[in-house]
Amino acid sequence: MNKTVSSADEAIRDIRDGMTLMLGGFGMSGLPENCIAALVRKGVKDLTCISNNAGVDDFGIGLMLKQRQVKKMISSYVGENAEFERQLLSGELEVELIPQGTLATRCMAAGYGMPAIFTPAGIGTEVAVGKEVRNFNGKDYLMELAFEAHFAIVKAWKGDTMGNLIYRGTSRNFNAVMAMAGNVTIAEVEELVEPGELDPNFIHTPGIYVHRIFQGKDYEKRIEQRTVRKKV
Repeated sequence: MNKTVSSADEAIRDIRDGMTLMLGGFGMSGLPENCIAALVRKGVKDLTCISNNAGVDDFGIGLMLKQRQVKKMISSYVGENAEFERQLLSGELEVELIPQGTLATRCMAAGYGMPAIFTPAGIGTEVAVGKEVRNFNGKDYLMELAFEAHFAIVKAWKGDTMGNLIYRGTSRNFNAVMAMAGNVTIAEVEELVEPGELDPNFIHTPGIYVHRIFQGKDYEKRIEQRTVRKKV
């Protein structure tokens, strides 16, 4: 039951070119910084990345974009990244934009073992092109398939060696739903403890979903937009 590995490099050891990865985080909050750095070091390419956003130019998934490691981004928000914009406009990068709620629910569906969901989001827009539409009680719904990802890579505040995870504040975001959804889930945590040290009433992701866990280090925890009040 001990699922610990020694480092991010060991955790991602079998991620290969062409795989599909889920990467937790929202903006600059809750990013699996150590695993992203390890992926950059390993140099795997042609990846499909499912993430709420694409980071910024020199942080998060932006580091992987800079090294041309990402073939396709599946996201709900992709602003504030000049390199992403350049690759998109030049045709170097495939992009699938998805409503944020749909992105989260497709992750959740994968975790629950559901093949698809029906949502009104996207009806009558480009999001619906080529997709099945069904009518329930007089209202149209778009069928969206559950994601299929080789790996889900998430970041939590605390975890134990059995893989139970607790997130802190807004860093919970997409990490919780993605942790359920990967064929293999890798979790990096700020603090790794022994079984029994976490209050079971506060565990957000049960260890049954987690395959590998390690204690990360040197978290930068950037603030995406810093707003301060002028002195009066």
